Amino acid sequence: MMNHAYIYDAVRTPRSKGKADGSLHQVKPIELAAGLLRQLQQRHNLDTSYVDDVALGCVTPIGEQGSCIAKAVAMHAGWDESVAGVQLDRFCSSGLEAVNTAAQKVMSGWTQLMVAGGVESMSRVPMGSNGGAMFTDPNFVVSQKSVPQGIGADLIATLGGWSRQDVDEFALESQRRASFAQANGYFERSVVPVTDSNGIVILAQDDFIKPNTTMEGLAGLKPSFAKMGAMGADEMILTKYPEVNAIKHVHTPGNSSGIVDGASAVLIGSAQAGRDLKLKPRAKITMGTVLATEPSIMLTGPGPAAQQALQLAGMSKADIDLWEINEAFASVALRYMQDLDISPEITNVNGGAIAMGHPLGATGGVILSVVLDELERRDLNTAMISLCVGGGMGISTIIERV
Repeated sequence: MMNHAYIYDAVRTPRSKGKADGSLHQVKPIELAAGLLRQLQQRHNLDTSYVDDVALGCVTPIGEQGSCIAKAVAMHAGWDESVAGVQLDRFCSSGLEAVNTAAQKVMSGWTQLMVAGGVESMSRVPMGSNGGAMFTDPNFVVSQKSVPQGIGADLIATLGGWSRQDVDEFALESQRRASFAQANGYFERSVVPVTDSNGIVILAQDDFIKPNTTMEGLAGLKPSFAKMGAMGADEMILTKYPEVNAIKHVHTPGNSSGIVDGASAVLIGSAQAGRDLKLKPRAKITMGTVLATEPSIMLTGPGPAAQQALQLAGMSKADIDLWEINEAFASVALRYMQDLDISPEITNVNGGAIAMGHPLGATGGVILSVVLDELERRDLNTAMISLCVGGGMGISTIIERV
């Protein structure tokens, strides 16, 4: 008989600007993640020798984030030497891929207790600095028509008929919802303050949110990807989309996900682990899926992945109380809601990555913690968590409170 994979806790760091002047730039990535492991240990009086493995997503696994950072984090946190570690990279979905992998291992009986999540210090290890064929090999880029993700996002907006005003309005609402949620303490259960070696708090809450954002301010920002498009990227991708005369470049820094530092950690285990360690489950992981769609436009996978997850779970969209889609770009979230025919009123109800940032490898675990807290706050039962992924992939996971 297959085991259930229970979520016993889900924590995250605050998110802060992923630049040298960001609040978390001084903190090494191993410390960002290790602080979360220490918090899980303290919260639950956790015997860490019971933990089989730590799986962490990391999209730029070089330098300080290289050499299997997950095992380094477990060691740095002072956990038992028996705890293994593995680093995963499925681009922006790496954190949720880690969660799904942990769930699969628990459900199969291969493990009893794992930590899954991710870490990305984008201020210390810049995005894209690890190279790779998909975006840096000229032969691959030309043969596969592999354009920058922002070009794909602008093409999604063009095909969907979403104007600059539409994507700016979505961004403004993300800021409004995130500001309201933070001001009312909705994130407090999951956010673990980052401290220095003396225990002095460096950052206690997300500081990337811009509560004073206005439509006028957003309208004044220049499109981020028009120049890239003019250098040949538009022409290249439009050979796949001859029905489009020209791409409307509507995405800016204000309606795209922010570059930030952050980490996440989700404690996932079997019922037996809960009994042995006296842990109370908060939810269970019902289903997870990953698939791939057209790779040049790249960002249309989340809706189909969510539909597949529902189908495999024997559920319908009416069974989902809250939807959480990573706001890589505004058009991604708009396309997701259109594909699934779901209401904005139950989608990203506390804002998203446009307002709070997208710490690549950590984001899957981050948004899981956000939506789990909100399910409990509203006394609802079920949520779908989805992310777009490089190469046209999409990932989705269903969680249910218990």
